[in-house]
Amino acid sequence: MYELASVTSALVNVATTIINDLGYPGIFVLLVAGSAGIPVSSEAVMLFAGFDVYKGHFTLIAIILVGILGDMVGATLAYAIGYFGRIELIQRHGAKVHITPERLERAERWFDRHGTKAIPICRILPLVRAYMSFPAGVAEVPYLRFLALSALGGVPWIAFWGILGRAIGSHYHSVQSNLHYVDIAALVLIVAAIAYLLIRRRRRKLAAA
Repeated sequence: MYELASVTSALVNVATTIINDLGYPGIFVLLVAGSAGIPVSSEAVMLFAGFDVYKGHFTLIAIILVGILGDMVGATLAYAIGYFGRIELIQRHGAKVHITPERLERAERWFDRHGTKAIPICRILPLVRAYMSFPAGVAEVPYLRFLALSALGGVPWIAFWGILGRAIGSHYHSVQSNLHYVDIAALVLIVAAIAYLLIRRRRRKLAAA
């Protein structure tokens, strides 16, 4: 847990510096990188951007639109790598930008098990959201369908963290220091919600049988 906290803290500090220096373009670049598989925390980026909205530096609608655009562009880049058969380059050299084979394999297992339904689900899961676009490209999911499914998960994810960043306002720095716990809590809640929906659906099918 300490190691996770250290990595998260370092990523948050980098994201904060880039946003302070570049403004909206910094948000865009960070979200492109994060959505393309490079381990940039989209939640950290949007939380800080939301905090800057609270301080009056940005507007909420602007950070959400820029964040969504960056998220979709990054997902498209990852999709294109898989679609055009360059995934072996990521597997061979991805470690240089911390795209590990284990993370790619996890995303591939999700996709193999659930098909295109996994795309919007994984786009709201902190540990796999950046890697689902690769297997979707390899599977040659039609691009517009992929983009729509990706947006289905990505848009609420980006909007949620930006709005939360503005809402917590002056408490941002205390949340920042414990962001890894926020990630874990979000993941637990999302998995619990998905499990609940699956169980409910199964019960309905059994009742109708």
